Amino acid sequence: MTVGERIKERRLALKMSQQELADKLGYTSRSTINKIENDANNLRQPKIMDFAKALKTTPGYLMGWEDKEESEHHYIDEKTRQIAQEIADNKELGLLFDAARTAAPEDLKTTHDMLLALKRKEQNDEEPC
Repeated sequence: MTVGERIKERRLALKMSQQELADKLGYTSRSTINKIENDANNLRQPKIMDFAKALKTTPGYLMGWEDKEESEHHYIDEKTRQIAQEIADNKELGLLFDAARTAAPEDLKTTHDMLLALKRKEQNDEEPC
């Protein structure tokens, strides 16, 4: 399978039009994507990286060096990715998240209410008198 065929396969798997992919990558028209998918245009390494990111896969997959279509770090959206990174970077947050996964629903509600109360108190403390 060629690079263009892999790009087309991923684009279709993501239910993305050629125009949507063109927009994500900063191309002015879908015809450029069409040419790339038909291997009429060669891609340089930086563009392969851009395509991989837009198609939520790896450059290695697009180049045919690996079989896995989806990136291991695939997230629904940017906010989810940021939250996952914060959990990975912050030991206390990671412990809290891990504990929450097995907590009873009523304990989660109590913890949630406590965190909201702390947040309100913090906001009130910051307001000038």
